[in-house]
Amino acid sequence: MDPLLMIPGPVALSPAVLAAAAEPPVSHVSPVGIASFGDALRAMRRVWAVGDDHQPFLLAGSGTLAMESAASNTTEPGQRALVLVSGVFGDRMARILERRGVTVEKVTAPVGEPVSTAAAAEAMDRLRPHVVFVTHVDTSTGVRTDPGPIGAMARARGALLVVDGVCSVGGEAPPVADVVLTASQKALGAPPGLALLVASPAALQARLAQTSPPPLYVDWEEWLPIHRAYEEGRPSYFATPATSLVRAMATALGEIEDPAATVARHAAVAEGMRRAWSALGLRLVPTEVAHTASTLSALWLPEGTDASFVGRIGAQGVAVAGGLHSEIRARTFRVGHMGWVTTQPALLARTVRAVGVAMRESGLEVDVDAAVAALTEG
Repeated sequence: MDPLLMIPGPVALSPAVLAAAAEPPVSHVSPVGIASFGDALRAMRRVWAVGDDHQPFLLAGSGTLAMESAASNTTEPGQRALVLVSGVFGDRMARILERRGVTVEKVTAPVGEPVSTAAAAEAMDRLRPHVVFVTHVDTSTGVRTDPGPIGAMARARGALLVVDGVCSVGGEAPPVADVVLTASQKALGAPPGLALLVASPAALQARLAQTSPPPLYVDWEEWLPIHRAYEEGRPSYFATPATSLVRAMATALGEIEDPAATVARHAAVAEGMRRAWSALGLRLVPTEVAHTASTLSALWLPEGTDASFVGRIGAQGVAVAGGLHSEIRARTFRVGHMGWVTTQPALLARTVRAVGVAMRESGLEVDVDAAVAALTEG
């Protein structure tokens, strides 16, 4: 039997999403294919909490493709961009922008912290960027940055705000931004393979104003008539969509019936997981609860253990992830708790128990039962 998947993506899937993904492939211009694509696009606006003037895009690819699409459609060579870095994925966005020919400045926070609003404001005033990029939740550190103040400062200075929501959309409160991007395999609860993003009217206008168009596949202007046709129930074609994944994505988005309640559930689960980790004597990488993600726990390894500790947890039938950030990779591990699994208390308890047993087998004295009980104490 495969282990319980508790890494920060891909995540364990609901039975309904698994069933949808297992259906025979359909044509992208068939009634079923068109309907599922249109359903997914409409549901994206609901989950992102935006109006009809915002345009969803759903492309075959990973979260990195969504980053490429956002960067390529909102910037062009010679423009200036500010990237606020709270982990690995801010650095990745900077690399994407540099390859686009954009002048990039990074403001990097200490590990475990978000970039301060004061540092962000100072950089905006000095650089006068066309676009500001921020990672809502960085998967490498578990740090959550509040995009609200950043967005307000960017708007006041005439800049667009792009939010990397790969590890947040569906599990954290949706930010107000010009582009919010994500991937299918995290808090939205679908299989990996889809890049999703929603663009504001200002972001769409920025694409229209470009003199150096993006690469063809990620160009919003190529995809816009296709997506609009799908929402209107008409067949259209530019490049073949991943129809099986789109059907699973439509199902997963449909399961998020009340986005605000889903965000609240993720917050409650995260609080319970923090109580459990504390009962086991584990420490989080984020330095304060206020900037700790609801979708995953980035944890320091228990005293006296090394990276092999992740394997000990795996031996208990639960897959967690090792460290990712280069500065702390050898000293940390990460546990995802997002999507469907947040509705399954028994699976959360199984995860905590697996970590506790692995600690005990590493020679540490811990009360595993007390840690499991702490999950539901609040």
